Amino acid sequence: MKKTPMTITGAEKLKIELHRLKTMERPRIIQAIADARAHGDLSENAEYHAAKEQQGFVEGRIAELDLKLATAQVIDPKTVNADGRVVFGATLSLKDEKSGQEVTYQIVGDFEANIAQGMISISSPIARALIGKELGDVVEVPVPGGVHTYEILDIRYV
Repeated sequence: MKKTPMTITGAEKLKIELHRLKTMERPRIIQAIADARAHGDLSENAEYHAAKEQQGFVEGRIAELDLKLATAQVIDPKTVNADGRVVFGATLSLKDEKSGQEVTYQIVGDFEANIAQGMISISSPIARALIGKELGDVVEVPVPGGVHTYEILDIRYV
């Protein structure tokens, strides 16, 4: 089975969600189904059908999270001997050479990526271009609108 890189923080978030689904949502839905069954005819019972639909969603999400965690290769960037290079989990400060704007990104696993939170996927073009680079390097990143050029201002392993 192929392992998927994930940060410690990302794995913890998935474990918390999984625990909540198994210990709170699943029992709540089971109770809702039982209550709806007690009302009699299930063919016209909207509460029963809604609870069964919720159950399908929750059970699907539990299976998805179980799989993600089972295939996760949890990486702590603090323990990686990066020798000053950009690696998975590193947090970078970059300067867009064209606009002069500074941005901060952390390179994370595909499941954790959230650009609004400054978390970019290891498989994104910018992350692939940055991996292995060092402080002060200038990196060209092909994007749909052309090429963006970034200077690496800071690399942190937190």
